[in-house]
Amino acid sequence: MKRVVAERYREFDFSRAKRGPVIKPEPGKTKISIRLDNAVLEHFKDLVDKAGGGNYQTLINDALLEHIQRRSTLDAVRQVVREALAPYGPARGSKATRSRKRPRG
Repeated sequence: MKRVVAERYREFDFSRAKRGPVIKPEPGKTKISIRLDNAVLEHFKDLVDKAGGGNYQTLINDALLEHIQRRSTLDAVRQVVREALAPYGPARGSKATRSRKRPRG
């Protein structure tokens, strides 16, 4: 059986062939396998359908990038606020003020 399949390709010379994908992946992209909830996949596939086409994987990637950017912006704002408030002492409810004992009286 295998011999019959191999006979069809005798005319091709694979001696200089290389293994791997025919199309090189985009730089900066990595192919992975990930498990997502069905609801997540359905949501992004529905978005693609409503848009009239596209790629749900690209939408998921865009959503993850947006989350990272929003998160890093939020962290930067928090750092600026902390630095601006530092001269006024520790924030209320922080570990430093909770551990301080208050005078009784």
